Amino acid sequence: MKRTTIACGALAAVACLAAPATHAQSAVTLYGLLDTGIDYASDAAPNGRSMTRVSSGGMNTSRWGIKGVEDLGGDLKAVYQLEGGILMDTGGIDGQLFRRQANVGLEGKFGRLVLGRSFTSVYDTVIRFDPMGFAPFYSWATTGNATGPSKYGMTTGFDNLVKYSGSTGDVKYGLSYALGEQTASGSDSRKLAAAVSYESDGLGLMATWERENGNSVPLTGRRDEARVIHLGAYYTMGNVKFWVAGRDYRLEPGAGATADVQGDTYWTGVAYKPVPNVTLTGAVYYMNVKNTAAGADADPLMLVARYRYALSKRTDLYATVAYAKAKHDQLVGLSRDDPGFGDTQRGAIVGIQHRF
Repeated sequence: MKRTTIACGALAAVACLAAPATHAQSAVTLYGLLDTGIDYASDAAPNGRSMTRVSSGGMNTSRWGIKGVEDLGGDLKAVYQLEGGILMDTGGIDGQLFRRQANVGLEGKFGRLVLGRSFTSVYDTVIRFDPMGFAPFYSWATTGNATGPSKYGMTTGFDNLVKYSGSTGDVKYGLSYALGEQTASGSDSRKLAAAVSYESDGLGLMATWERENGNSVPLTGRRDEARVIHLGAYYTMGNVKFWVAGRDYRLEPGAGATADVQGDTYWTGVAYKPVPNVTLTGAVYYMNVKNTAAGADADPLMLVARYRYALSKRTDLYATVAYAKAKHDQLVGLSRDDPGFGDTQRGAIVGIQHRF
């Protein structure tokens, strides 16, 4: 009887411990993307010399992260994500430790709401409408590499963010709001991004809007105000996919003494899969720079072609070539991160990418 009582007590204790788990199941995922290659670029130094190097992020930025979910019951979940960039050529950290993502929030039938650091609703949407997938080598869908006080681009992520994302049928929508956290004015450094997209039966459509405030200038009481609008579409027909998209950028300087900075960026591309594990992609990016001094607009153009071979679902080999040219002897670069030192630049990269 004594042993039976002890056994029953042990089973009851196990049952008590197990019961909450049925209402609070959790999962933690370690994931990453490792992308490195050898790239060549002409006009990569002020003396006009070329450069060959081992680089990080030929098709996508290398990164690692941890994400998790806890089932709170009643279709409500707690979610979190920490993600940082990796420099594969040196093993260093690309920016701060979790510069890409650092957020926690809730998810349910209402959608997903997170607080912290995250990619914007605009980034989440536009990335699906770039034939090169926001490749550091070579895409200007995030921001171009042109002369002037601005790259005429968008902001990929916000600090101090409140972000909502949801969907209704085939329509996805999102809103990102970043608190400026400035004592002078609640409007200083405030950022807002909104996006909506439709994707069904091979057709995709999107529209986004973004507004970013700088800090007030004491002499004028005004602040820099940047506005970015995107429109885009893609269509898949069999083993061929077409893209077309554009961005309108305008910056109103707070000082008031200089003209608005304006630039429109357009891109188009096509991807063809002759066999299931091979993708051939071609893309064209063009920027129409406005409100610059006479004869100083760069209006750069970039042509890109990429061959991608899938060794498996997680591992790809790729080779990309590109050419960029600017007008009026202005500087231009193929990479959105590295400057060019001539009015033309040629580049090529071969690499490998693995996801885990």
